[in-house]
Amino acid sequence: MMTPSLYIFAIVWLPYWAATTRYDTQMFQQNSYRPRRWWRWSVSSREYASRSQLLSVSAAALFAFTWHPSALLIYAAWATVIAWAEFAMHYKIRLAYTMRIRRLLTTRTLLTAAAITLTAIYAPRWALSVAMILTLQGWSVAVNAVNSPMERAITRHYYNDARRILRSMPQLTVIGITGSFGKTSTKNFLYRILSERYNVLMTPGNFNTTLGVVRTVREQLKPYHQIFIVEMGAKQRGDIREICDLVHPSIGIVTSVGEMHLETFGSVEDVARTKFELIESLPADGLGVVNIDSEAAAAHLLRSKTRCLTYAIENPAADYRAVDISYAAGETTFDVVTPSGRHDGYMTHILGSGNLLNITAALAVADRLGIGVEQQRTGVMQIRQIEHRLSMRNSGGITVIDDAYNSNPTGAKMALEVLGAFRTEGRRYVVTPGFVEMGQRQYDNNREFGRRIALSGCDAVFVVNEVNRQAICDGLSAEGYPAERTHVVASFAEASAALSAIMRTGDVVLYENDLPDSFK
Repeated sequence: MMTPSLYIFAIVWLPYWAATTRYDTQMFQQNSYRPRRWWRWSVSSREYASRSQLLSVSAAALFAFTWHPSALLIYAAWATVIAWAEFAMHYKIRLAYTMRIRRLLTTRTLLTAAAITLTAIYAPRWALSVAMILTLQGWSVAVNAVNSPMERAITRHYYNDARRILRSMPQLTVIGITGSFGKTSTKNFLYRILSERYNVLMTPGNFNTTLGVVRTVREQLKPYHQIFIVEMGAKQRGDIREICDLVHPSIGIVTSVGEMHLETFGSVEDVARTKFELIESLPADGLGVVNIDSEAAAAHLLRSKTRCLTYAIENPAADYRAVDISYAAGETTFDVVTPSGRHDGYMTHILGSGNLLNITAALAVADRLGIGVEQQRTGVMQIRQIEHRLSMRNSGGITVIDDAYNSNPTGAKMALEVLGAFRTEGRRYVVTPGFVEMGQRQYDNNREFGRRIALSGCDAVFVVNEVNRQAICDGLSAEGYPAERTHVVASFAEASAALSAIMRTGDVVLYENDLPDSFK
């Protein structure tokens, strides 16, 4: 028979279990359902996860030795505070309730109920301890292992269905785009230009994994589509080849090779090998297009001796080059040198030399697919800013340069160049948490980033979160940046609150990178 204290425990335990389960599942999803990656995050995680783990372990030990009502009430008060804090928390990336997540949560709920019921029947003294153990972080990884045979069967079915659809469209031209950075912008620019002549589909948003491509094919690819542009992301060797084995691209673009995801790749050379899996997967009559302003991409291309078209802004050896670049209010004009001659008079409304580089890649493919120069110019002119990728907006007389979705040194350098060149009588601000997932190069890259911020002429910098705080501040100090103009804050919300108190009409603020919730 349940006592009042046990009723209180049950009422409090349910929302606490729901809160810890949601958080655990969300972090597992953000770590791409990869147990090793989740474990690395878990080891370095602080704040909510640590508090909930401490409560669960302490309560489990307490209940193993006493069922005293006061112990239950103390737990109830503590658990209520943590549960409500979790449910009230705002996340940058929310848990996506995909079918896989729904299956995982269903299995976890059933196993939790079964474990508590069986313990209550056969070992009632341990029931409360078991209940608390089941709120620990990490059960989502274990439940995923239980579900893995079912998930593999479902994935195989979806994969085979997507392959069937692609095989039914032998005239479809598939273009793959990969790179450490620049691939999403290049995808969008290429889509806009090719749409001047063809019916084009591209993978939406960040659907750049095998399962994201499978979903796009099954839900969006139609018989009337002539071109399918596939963004290909990778976090380990073989990821690009896996996507290529599904879609069989005939054209491939490598936008860059950089120091992204070094925690899983280990070296820039391994990054290059992985990105060039796209080029190696092309047929004999296919077309590879490679950015040779990216030194690592150029070096790998030279070693591989693969024949590709190249593009650049700085490297004069490139087949396609954007030249005579001119910035004016609200527009950028440039010309393009191509193997067939110089094409003049391109104009775009977007910012940054990196974006012009991405447009140049798109123009190389457009030439191959028979898009005339006039159609190219029209397509380039109609390109619009991509939200959170060096996009610009004006809010109450304050200019916001939003580069929140860029998270690499090259993109950040370009954003700082735009900030430094921005014509304004107001002040310039930078808000950033720096870069992550760079392995042993993380400190050095963030320190260099701090140096570049100091040299950009910004009037104040807000360093968000703790993960790169020391490195960025060290870089700022190395260039003699005044300490009173460096502000360390715990979150973007705190930075925004501080900025709102000091910003005036004419000021400019650059938001560079926005870490997901798995980084603090």
